[in-house]
Amino acid sequence: MSMSVGGSKGGPSKDINITPLIDVMLVLIIIFMVIQPLHPSGLHALVPQPNKSKQPKTSQRTIVVQVLDHGLVKINQTPVTWDTLGPELSAIYKTRAEKVLFVKGDNDIPFALIAHVIDITKGVDPSITVGILTPKMEAGQ
Repeated sequence: MSMSVGGSKGGPSKDINITPLIDVMLVLIIIFMVIQPLHPSGLHALVPQPNKSKQPKTSQRTIVVQVLDHGLVKINQTPVTWDTLGPELSAIYKTRAEKVLFVKGDNDIPFALIAHVIDITKGVDPSITVGILTPKMEAGQ
């Protein structure tokens, strides 16, 4: 299949025969084109649809439990007692989809009171995410 130009007659050619290599490459290209699907498939995700029933409108306001001096407790500036803190939080988070609560304490109170608020919150609903607000966070730093 190779053709000799000049040189010795009848001997092997020093030129590389690339015709079989090209044939194999063309066959591989055709195989890969056949294997490749005609329509690229993407991810099929099922997106949840909103309920058509009327849902009660809940306040999307951030819930902040503030522990003040002398053990006073407030939920969003509304004073509550330690005994009613659990039921109040239960009523708030009963219908809320976003279960996030922030705890803010004065500088002079012991951390045990903050931990007690976190314990009460987790006792109401363990899925509530609790964050602690510090003065730097409130200042936006």
